[in-house]
Amino acid sequence: MPRETARGTITLRDVALLAGVSRSAVSRTFTAGASVSDKTRAKVEKAATTLGYSPNALASSLTTGRTKMIGLVSNNFHNPVFLEVFDLFTKGLQARGLRPLLVNLTDEVRPEDSIRLLRAYSVDGVIVASSTLPASFAEGFHDAGVPVVHSFGRHIANPQVNVLGIDNIAAGRLAARTLIERGYQRIAFLGGPATATSTQDRFAGFAEVIRASGLDLSFSYASNYSFDAGRAEMLRLLAAGAPAEAYFCGDDVLSIGALSAIQSSGLRVPEDIGVIGLNDMEMAGWANINLTTIHNPFAQIIAASIDVIAASLNDNSRAPEARLFDCSIVERGTLRPLP
Repeated sequence: MPRETARGTITLRDVALLAGVSRSAVSRTFTAGASVSDKTRAKVEKAATTLGYSPNALASSLTTGRTKMIGLVSNNFHNPVFLEVFDLFTKGLQARGLRPLLVNLTDEVRPEDSIRLLRAYSVDGVIVASSTLPASFAEGFHDAGVPVVHSFGRHIANPQVNVLGIDNIAAGRLAARTLIERGYQRIAFLGGPATATSTQDRFAGFAEVIRASGLDLSFSYASNYSFDAGRAEMLRLLAAGAPAEAYFCGDDVLSIGALSAIQSSGLRVPEDIGVIGLNDMEMAGWANINLTTIHNPFAQIIAASIDVIAASLNDNSRAPEARLFDCSIVERGTLRPLP
């Protein structure tokens, strides 16, 4: 049974006395990466279990100057794919002994305000998990001396900060080739916000291939990456008449909204209109949706992002890197089969 000291709180000193080791040995035992012998670790862990001791993270931060807190910031909280993203990030950070601080920047437009907010919490590093926040947000943290990774950010050859994600231009090309191979002639792009770099790059790659093939291309943009925005934009297109034979929607949740609009208008997918999305979110594979899409390797990007931020905490002189991850088609039921 755990015992209490006269002061009522089990301390590091109590553990050291019971284990017969120094207080520094106890501290090293509970410090990730610190050097301590197996024999000493076993003594300390046994004493800690007996006493019911748990390290005080706040006290440790006062001693080390490190909070182990990582700001995990995004502006895509209306998009259900980010439930999957945040689940992977929080589990991965916690497994590394880091503590995620989730911050919603949906209505934030000034990088300096978000920097001030995160600095107030004394975060050790920041992960910007967004494909729509401008690069200035991540660069602002870097300029303020905070280690930062921009996950799902826009790829550039010589980045100022760490950027990990997919090549959105290549993803657009892949979507275009997939539709052309299936014999579609009237093809369209339905993107997210026109100001988002992810939308711009996906459209650029898509348009490049479609126009090179000699086919006509139409395009439109939803107000944001959401079900309601995708449904509203597709309803508008259908009401205008003469819809395209197939749509590349720049995101799965837009695609699902578009599918809802098509079906509620009495049309069939894929017989009347084909749809391809991007991300391969869990919902896309549900039997009643069955969306053909482009797989975005979230798990690999997130694991690599955590590796990079952890390494940056230990070495602030690391040169920033830009890392790309491959996409692939996930065949389901919203496109006509290959001829």
